[in-house]
Amino acid sequence: MKGLMQNTPLTMVHLFERAEKYHANKTITTATAVGKDRTNYGEWAARTRQLAGALDLLKISKDGRVATFAWNTARHLELYFAAPCTGRVVHTLNIRLFPEQLTYIANHAEDEVVFVDRSLFALIAPLLPTFKTVKHLVVMDDGKGDVPASVPGMQIYNYEELIKGVSGVEFNITDENLAASMCYTSGTTGNPKGVVYSHRSTYMHTMGAMTVDSLGARESDVILPVVPMFHANAWGLAHAAVACGASLVLPGPDLSGKAIANLIVEEKVTVAAGVPTIWMGVLPELKGRDTSSLRAIPVGGSAVPKALSEGYRQTVGLPILQAWGMTETSPIAATCNLSIADQQKSIEEQAELRTTVGTINFGVDCRVVLPGTTTPVPWDGETSGELQCAGSWIASTYYNDARAGESFTEDGWLRTGDVATMDSSGRIRLVDRTKDLIKTGGEWISSVEIENELMSHPKIKEAAVVGVPHPKWSERPLACVVLNPGELLTKEEVLDYVRPRLAKWQVPDDVVFIDEVPKTSVGKFSKKTLREKYADYVLPNL
Repeated sequence: MKGLMQNTPLTMVHLFERAEKYHANKTITTATAVGKDRTNYGEWAARTRQLAGALDLLKISKDGRVATFAWNTARHLELYFAAPCTGRVVHTLNIRLFPEQLTYIANHAEDEVVFVDRSLFALIAPLLPTFKTVKHLVVMDDGKGDVPASVPGMQIYNYEELIKGVSGVEFNITDENLAASMCYTSGTTGNPKGVVYSHRSTYMHTMGAMTVDSLGARESDVILPVVPMFHANAWGLAHAAVACGASLVLPGPDLSGKAIANLIVEEKVTVAAGVPTIWMGVLPELKGRDTSSLRAIPVGGSAVPKALSEGYRQTVGLPILQAWGMTETSPIAATCNLSIADQQKSIEEQAELRTTVGTINFGVDCRVVLPGTTTPVPWDGETSGELQCAGSWIASTYYNDARAGESFTEDGWLRTGDVATMDSSGRIRLVDRTKDLIKTGGEWISSVEIENELMSHPKIKEAAVVGVPHPKWSERPLACVVLNPGELLTKEEVLDYVRPRLAKWQVPDDVVFIDEVPKTSVGKFSKKTLREKYADYVLPNL
């Protein structure tokens, strides 16, 4: 016997129409270089439909990739929905990636058009000749920056002129499994990997973000996603705000502590989300100010220091809400909300619990297993294993990538690359990283990539890179270098060698010269040994 319920496709059109029909007067505020631009969901919806019509006029393919290179703005939000609601795929380009990586992902995704903020044009301009499939370039004027009148091999447009006078189109997506958006990881050795989100997975993740034991997004909220819209769909907050009719405050290019604090206070923000480094700069700017509107400060991307969470509890009366996920998990998969029992514990015990990533969210399954097996480890808070996830908003593979098999188990679970423990309540604590990645300010750094550049120096015999603690960035890379016999190098000479070869934020903060890189029993670099040796290492200029 089967159920007799209707089988309605779960698509982003439903999210869009909720805002359009029921929350037309709710506001969207964008911070700009000259002030604040205000609109509402009614006006935004009309413009989004016009933008969809403009994509038709540009003859973007039926499932063409529509790339964005932009800050968090109302225009970016229009692109978030215009592309997928016409069957196309919005592809957010991470402005912080190394240029070669941007070229790779634009070509790998086969982007047909790039929408770029005027203030970011100079950053992407040198790469445009390397984009093989891009035919159109649309500039969104956010108040500053030089833009040429033409770009060889591409048609260039002004965003406002492009959509002006275009008739809005009706949206009709009937296949919930169509691709809606794609993001590329920045946390792997080698080229980034593409994650493709479907309409169904986006719908389900949005519902998850609206549950009270997750972020609890609701109509009465004023949501400030400081997390970039090019980072895993702004953690789903842009979708959730549209779906529930919450007011949105979009920070634009100024992510300084003072600017974010001003937005929180002036716009009476209720939910503000970003990586720990953002909140380190915001905290001193909030002292003595009215932050009574805040109800949650979701933080992810890297571990939240206890001192930071407690600093917010003492200053604004609200500790940080730690969440966990990754590009492959859409991204929210776990949230550290304290249970009723936890809330009865001492302040110090609660503070310690908040250093975990909490329990897995409704809609997601997780397991911590012995490496290379599907055997669960005991839920004792001590025994560690590999954290794996499965669920309706978890990736099943990577886009057109032969490396995908390395990240998924035979029974279809995602191998997160994290080593974790589970306590008796199912609370997850991350204790290590399986691939020695370094997490700095919400970005992953591949230690192997830095090592390869170091060891290309003719005077360097061996090099191993490990993360060491940093009070602002959580971790920063430390290069451990072994020179060839008889050779001499200074720290500055080593750093000067790798600077042109790495993104600025990937360059090690310091170099130490050692006699030999410690090895494991099978001859691999023992980075665990180095991490233990330099656990208390004090980086220069701290």
